[in-house]
Amino acid sequence: MSPSPTWGPLLLGVRHHGPGSARAVRAALEAARPEAVLIEGPPEGDALLPLAAEKGMRPPVALLAHAADDPGRAAFWPLAGFSPEWVAIRWAQEHDVPVRFIDLPAAHSLATGADGPDGAESEPDAVRLDPLAVLAETAGYDDPERWWEDVVEHRGARGAGEDVLGAFEALGEAMGALREAYGDGGHRRDLVREAYMRQRMRAARREFGDAYAVVCGAWHVPALRAKATVAADKALLSGLPKVKVETTWVPWTHRRLARAGGYGAGITSPGWYAHLFTAADRPVERWLTKVAGLLREEDRQVSSAHVIEAVRLAETLAAMRGRPLPGLTETLEAVRAVMCDGSDIPLALIEDRLVVGDVLGEVPDGAPVVPLQRDLTRQQRTLRLKAEAQDRELELDLRKDTDTAKSLLLHRLRLLGIGWGTPVASRAGTGTFRETWRLRWEPELSVRIAEAGIWGTTVLGAATAKAEADAAAAEELGEVTALAEQCLLAGLAKALPAVLRALADRAALDTDVARLAKALPALARSLRYGDVRGTDATALGAVAAGLAERICVALPSACTAGLDADAAAEMRGHVDGVHGAIGLLADADEGLRERWSAVLAVLADRDTVPGVIRGRAARLLLDDGRLPAEETARLMGLALSPASSPADAAGWIEGFAGGGSGGGTLLVHDDRLLGLIDTWLVGVPERAFTDVLPLLRRTFGAYEPGVKRTLGELVRRGPGGAVAAASASAAPEGFAPELDTERADAVVGLVRMLLAG
Repeated sequence: MSPSPTWGPLLLGVRHHGPGSARAVRAALEAARPEAVLIEGPPEGDALLPLAAEKGMRPPVALLAHAADDPGRAAFWPLAGFSPEWVAIRWAQEHDVPVRFIDLPAAHSLATGADGPDGAESEPDAVRLDPLAVLAETAGYDDPERWWEDVVEHRGARGAGEDVLGAFEALGEAMGALREAYGDGGHRRDLVREAYMRQRMRAARREFGDAYAVVCGAWHVPALRAKATVAADKALLSGLPKVKVETTWVPWTHRRLARAGGYGAGITSPGWYAHLFTAADRPVERWLTKVAGLLREEDRQVSSAHVIEAVRLAETLAAMRGRPLPGLTETLEAVRAVMCDGSDIPLALIEDRLVVGDVLGEVPDGAPVVPLQRDLTRQQRTLRLKAEAQDRELELDLRKDTDTAKSLLLHRLRLLGIGWGTPVASRAGTGTFRETWRLRWEPELSVRIAEAGIWGTTVLGAATAKAEADAAAAEELGEVTALAEQCLLAGLAKALPAVLRALADRAALDTDVARLAKALPALARSLRYGDVRGTDATALGAVAAGLAERICVALPSACTAGLDADAAAEMRGHVDGVHGAIGLLADADEGLRERWSAVLAVLADRDTVPGVIRGRAARLLLDDGRLPAEETARLMGLALSPASSPADAAGWIEGFAGGGSGGGTLLVHDDRLLGLIDTWLVGVPERAFTDVLPLLRRTFGAYEPGVKRTLGELVRRGPGGAVAAASASAAPEGFAPELDTERADAVVGLVRMLLAG
């Protein structure tokens, strides 16, 4: 090893995830050739270090440590390809030099509730000092990132031959001055960590003398260089709580390295830093070439001339600002001006894809994992569902076996709390056989998998066990009905008996009509899903039918119990939900449809029921062909009579014609109903009109623009409500007076094909 200072081993203080620090560490290790390398990190990871040299390991990755009895208590130590720690690990392995972690063990960090990549936690009122910000401000910079680029990241680009070891010594001295001025920066626990590091350094000295190097955060260098006694360090470490931990490597992403991801040692531009680390020369030119390629993929006209001009502008901006080389700020400003025509929209895409990026690391198969992770990995490979860091839409056709298997896997993972996929509305159609998912793999899902491992060793077994446990623990009917729906979506046939028992028990005891009404649609959907997926859901039928009968009996009285406006609107939503559910259930019980229609008739004709519910009941009966046009007009006339309050009348209109239910089209085709509304509206007193206007705007504002234009034209035709005076048989211009049944029958086949899609 080259001669080292008389005060001890080679201390390389770095910035976590700094490519300049990483290059400097590699150069320093090449120059000093230490006999061992010690790295800031949990010692429990020592056994996993050989995996870093395997072919299947591709950073960014992270060491994951979690409590053996509580996988949710976990911490990550992320490493990118440009992290100084990763560079030091790989250098040691390439030169057959022992490499070890020396930070406070995760067993202590997790036991004390510490979090973050360093396993460090501040006192509640402590404010963590940002040493880079202080040094940048001292140097006259208002941006720590820009200062770091100028003094560290651009060092290698300015030319070789610089004193690398001297640079580390200067940075250590600067940190020492900061610690003298500011103390420990608000983190008393740093003292405990540093005491443990010194103990590991003493052990290394007994084995290697001073011929070893330490790679750690620059903030710790002064403390590791200090002459602390063994007794003092033991006193700091005595009595620390401890838990049993398990560790592994997990894939990480560049996006999760960003500060926005919540990582305390994060960086704002991991994609940019990865480029700086890997670009052998001319980093700005190579970067702008990447930008041009991305913009071309988005069909923007960008030529080589744009790249040349952007390079010149970035260099000019750097020279004007006294910077040694263009940094990210100058580069993005040049891109905005030259390649984006001054627009921030394409610039936002560049910042997302290139400045931050969605690079996802890989971990070799030999990394230890819980059995549940192993089963999930097997299924991912079988189904060709690759974990990716960026959003990806997955369209599934449930009539295909492979797509059904993908759907079952994603639903089972959701039930286990592993949110790899999120169901979204399909753009390809609305058929019951279609399903669309948005997939995005986040590193934290590794923790969720470890947590879910307590339920079983396979995805199917774990999801089944968790569903049964959730059913037993559920207190409300809605929870169990949602769980029943999840079980059918996930194909958990073995869990259904326990869920159905809990469902029947909760339904029998629940007397709240609103909760019963809220639960019924989920059961009806579950029955339909069972048909689509081939799952036997007949056992749900009896429970759903019993629930529907209880709703039919209790709903009329529940709608006349002095409901206020908000409660009435909520109940109106329940009426809609129950109506749709009974439409699904009635295929097996036609009498149920008749009983429900009788309930709607009672609601529509009872003046003690709030207007919004009466109007909605009338509309549902009209749409089902169970309310003649003359009776509809009579009910509307009563609701809009002078005896009714304006607010109640407006509520009736909203229930009848609002809610995106095609009410506008109905009014276009029925002069009598439109005339009744028009006559009522022009007769509303001025003071009352102000109160009902928001409700009316909500009703009519939801109509399609074409419908609103047509209604306006119809109303405009006669002064003072001439529409109401029009003959009932007269049809608006463009519409036939009567239905042409022959032409209507001609499209029935096509409509059936569309609905079955």
